[in-house]
Amino acid sequence: MTLEILEVDRLECRFVDHHWGFAKERSDMIERHWEERRRANPALYDGLVLLACRVARATGEDGARILQMSLFKTRFSRFLVWRDLGWPDKSVYNCFSMPAVRARDGAYLLGEMGPSHSFAGQLYFPCGTPDPSDILADGGVDLDGSLARELAEETGLDAAEARAAANWTVIVDRQNVACIKRLDFDAPSQALAAKVRAFLAAERAPELTDAHMISSPEALSDARLPPFMVAYLMRELGRADEIPRRAG
Repeated sequence: MTLEILEVDRLECRFVDHHWGFAKERSDMIERHWEERRRANPALYDGLVLLACRVARATGEDGARILQMSLFKTRFSRFLVWRDLGWPDKSVYNCFSMPAVRARDGAYLLGEMGPSHSFAGQLYFPCGTPDPSDILADGGVDLDGSLARELAEETGLDAAEARAAANWTVIVDRQNVACIKRLDFDAPSQALAAKVRAFLAAERAPELTDAHMISSPEALSDARLPPFMVAYLMRELGRADEIPRRAG
């Protein structure tokens, strides 16, 4: 399947109650699969995560391009077997936000997932599956907040210190819906990588095992990069625009 890349002006995310038939119908399989995965990786935790039962494009009254998502709670073990089986229920989506951290010299920061992660060894922008802490009092789901939290937890970087892009780049790869916002930091790539590595070294159980800076399309042949990451970086690294510095 060809990846779909969308540019949207904002995300509109709502929390909903949803009965996921797949989770009930495959409950025995889910339990067996989870036990197998836990034996292989005891660090896995069966917490609550948010998946989407609706993803739709819309246009606002102001002409804004909007991606609307309805998200519901489920256990990580259910998400894991659904993912590992190749997304058998196509009515559900794995929607998440990612910060594309870009250094002053145009290089992008990638985190190498640690051994406790369900995607151990792969290269991603720092991110995580949204969870109930991202649900707002009014029923909205704050993917901007999820992005900033995951960036801080995994790298020690503060999203408030960067210049954030006005829009989102959304990449749809089968049931994955990656909502990516570029964050431009006024620092060279070596300094950013060093800061993240120092943070990881000070953590008792870091989520990442290393930080990498990618600045050329030739680096995208790395098998540890998932397709949607390659698609985003291939397009971005082809741009020659200079990054303006933050004012102040």
